Amino acid sequence: QVQLVESGGGLVQTGDSLRLSCAASGRTFSSYAMGWFRQGPGKEREFVALITRFGASTYYADSVKGRFTISRDNAKNTVYLQMNSLKPEDTAVYYCAVRLHTDYATSVNDYAYWGQGTQVTVSS
Repeated sequence: QVQLVESGGGLVQTGDSLRLSCAASGRTFSSYAMGWFRQGPGKEREFVALITRFGASTYYADSVKGRFTISRDNAKNTVYLQMNSLKPEDTAVYYCAVRLHTDYATSVNDYAYWGQGTQVTVSS
């Protein structure tokens, strides 16, 4: 079992930045990859970013590439999502999730554990 707690969401304006954090507990943090997803109003949950176990590789959705950066600190059992140049279309609940396998995956079905989410609202 893994418990995940996201934080750092809020209300910002277009062009602002936010950094989300996700604290994990329950298993050895460095034994799994971590992903971020988001779910906007009336939309399905979608993949945002993935980072491998030791941070050697990262992957991003095209919609956030160049603006968002995923990182992790295994000593702190925490994964981060730095979000820059935010747009109204980034408004969503953001979730972190555990991927038990080491390969790249973007489907929600490929992730085993989820946090409760943190709301990000970007005003125009």
